[in-house]
Order: sequence, then C-alpha cells, then structure tokens
Amino acid sequence: MANGYSDQFRLSITEALSTQLYAALKDLEPAPLTQENLDALTPQAERLGLPSRSGVYQLFRQEPGKERQLTYVGKADEPLPERLGDHLYKLSGREGISIDEMSFKCLFVEEDLSSVSPEKMLIKEHLKTGSIVWNNRGFGNNDPGRNRDRTTIKDTHFDLEFPIDLSREVVGVTPGVQTLHDVLWEIKRGIPFNFRFKHSAAFKQLVVTVPDEKMTADEAFRFVAHHLPEKWQICALLGWVIMYDDSPSTYPSARRYYRPDGVSTQIPKTRKPSKNETDEDEGSQLDE
Repeated sequence: MANGYSDQFRLSITEALSTQLYAALKDLEPAPLTQENLDALTPQAERLGLPSRSGVYQLFRQEPGKERQLTYVGKADEPLPERLGDHLYKLSGREGISIDEMSFKCLFVEEDLSSVSPEKMLIKEHLKTGSIVWNNRGFGNNDPGRNRDRTTIKDTHFDLEFPIDLSREVVGVTPGVQTLHDVLWEIKRGIPFNFRFKHSAAFKQLVVTVPDEKMTADEAFRFVAHHLPEKWQICALLGWVIMYDDSPSTYPSARRYYRPDGVSTQIPKTRKPSKNETDEDEGSQLDE
C-alpha cells in the first residue's frame, strides 16, 4: 500500500517486449506474398548475422475494393522464409482467394523468446484495437496426420471458407507409360495442397498410360481412381486429400470421393464451437 514516501514498482518484461514488437512491425510496410520477396529474406538475414532466421510475422489480405485486413499473426522457429513459403503454397491452392490479395510483414527475432510466446503477445496487442481474421481458425496447420482425417471441423474453420481448389492444374505429370507409384508422386509434387496416400508395393508393378493432355487435380484423381484396386479410394477433404484402402469408409469433412466405380460428392459436416473453445484443429493453435 502506498503512503507519502513509498510504493511498489513491478517491471513487466513481457509487456515491454509486446509493446516493442508491436511498434516494430507497425513501422514496416506490407510486401506482396511472392516467392521473390521471400527469397530476398535469406540474404538479408545473412547480412544481419542472423543464422537461425526465426521470428514473427503478420499476413494481410486486401480484397478488390476493400481495405487491407490483418488476417494472421504467427511465429517461425524454423526459418521465416520457409514458414511464409508454406503459407504461400497453401493459399495458392485455395478456392475463394487470390494470392495477389496477400501481403506480409516480418521481424527476425534471434533471441530465444519461445518461453514468452512472442506471437501471443502480438495477438494480445492487436486485439486491443481490432481483430485478426484467421487466428484460432485452423489456418496455421500443416498436415495434421491420419488421426485428424475424421475430425468434424468447426463451422468457423478456415478450410470451410477456403477449401482446396480441385480445378488447379497439376504441374509436372509425365505423359506416357509409367507405374502408378510414380504417377502418385508426380501428382503429390504438382499440386499446391497436401496429398497423403498409403504406400503399396502393388503400385510399383501397376503400369498405366498417362494422357498427353494437361490434367486438373480433379481429373488426375479420377484417372488414378480408375486404376485403383477394389477397396481403395481417394478422398478430397476440405483441406487436403488422402488415399487409403478403406472404401467405402466416409469422412465428416469430405467433399468428394474417387473410387474405381465412380465419383461421388458429399456436403461436409461441421459443428458449432463450444463456449470458450480454442480450435483443436490448430494443434498448438499457432505456428510452431
């Protein structure tokens, strides 16, 4: 309790860091989220003597005729260019959004701030004056693994608003005769979203003829499904695609099934979030 000649002082290191991080990012101008701009980050970090290239970043979206919005705040324990590259890759393969709408800011943070969660401090500062569109909505996920394939997502999830774009052209598929195993890997490398499939020795023996015409992801999956053995299926979920020998199993968030006997569609199931619930689909909720 204060009196005329004494009082208590508490120094908040996290509050000071939060304020400084927020101010440092605020002084930067967003740059287009392009591979060219991301490639420029590595030599910059080298000139500054920052070998880990870890840090924090912000993503912005500006739709035509609208003001720019802060969409996501994250951190990268891995090199910033790689983490931002993951987002570039992900957003380039989504319906309802153009990569030309996206921009970013970032700060290299060489000191180990993991214990004080710098991205959470930034989020707290931003939420004092506005909102962040994609945090806590599953945007930061990489491949969540097989255990998440059957998750019923929340009706606010990023993947529901911006599902993977099955009309995207597959890049780099070699026409002509080759094994189904090789075709699967070329499709995986040629689409801007995750395609996870179970390996089978039979696919290395199964020879198919890939058409000369370019294929969309949808067409490529139809082609593969036509050559799959019975009980195999390709399932296009909202956020990624899987292929397993579990037909006719169904998945709550599936949009489309590709099976040897044909293609079928499904309206994805969603659920309402419970009170005060964080998005469990986000894993640790933010970028790790």
